[in-house]
This record gives sequence, structure tokens and C-alpha cells, in this order.
Amino acid sequence: MLHICGMDEKRLFAERLKHAMREAGYDPRPSILEREFNLRFWGKPITFQGVRRWLRGESMPSQDKLMVLAQWLQVEPQRLRYGAADMQGVGESPATWRAEMSAEEQEVLDAYRALPAEQRKTLREVMFALVAASKVKPR
Repeated sequence: MLHICGMDEKRLFAERLKHAMREAGYDPRPSILEREFNLRFWGKPITFQGVRRWLRGESMPSQDKLMVLAQWLQVEPQRLRYGAADMQGVGESPATWRAEMSAEEQEVLDAYRALPAEQRKTLREVMFALVAASKVKPR
């Protein structure tokens, strides 16, 4: 198995991150990544410069941050970090890491994913406005 290290690994991670953001209906821009990531991460917020380095292929997130990215973007953490070529025999199935999701949450997620990208974006904005108005922190 070919292992790519250094700058290539970071650059390839950046491409996978941008692709995952697009697939989830987000424009892969640092301002969007910073906002959406920090809404979900319970540790010290990442800076605009930090997420920009991820998107430029200059650095990679730590494992805890990678897990937040993967959950948010609904991709397998291993696929986000290593890509499809390194997936054989690595990690757990999506069913395992999504097992904590209730049937109701899965139904909502499936309906969300069926929407066109622009409608997903609108729905996210409405949802986060409701969260902000109720002062509830997203999980």
C-alpha cells in the first residue's frame, strides 16, 4: 500500500475536505468552515487562519477535530483523513459510528440529504437561527 506523507498528504486531505464540504452543500471557504466547525466543536475554537491552512493543504487537524469534521460532513473519518485507497480493512462501518442516531434523527437526515444543495443551505440557516434564538448549543 502506497503511503503519501508530508505536503502531499496535507494537500490530498485539503482536496478531500473541500469535496466533502461541497457534497454536504457548503462552499469550501475558510469563513464557512470556521463558523460551521466552531458551532460543533466543544474545545478551543479554531481560527480563520487555522481552517484556511486545512483548506490550502498546509496543515491537518488533530484527531478530535477530524472526528468533528467527519460527523458534521457525514463522511467516514478514515476516508476524510486517508482517502478511499487506504480504506480496505480500516476503521468501522458507517452503521457503527452512526449507531447513536435515533430513527427520528435518521429520518430527518435522510430527508435533508434528499434536498437540493440550495434548499439544504436554507434549512441549515433556519435551523441555526432557531438554535441561536433558543440559546441551545448544538451537539
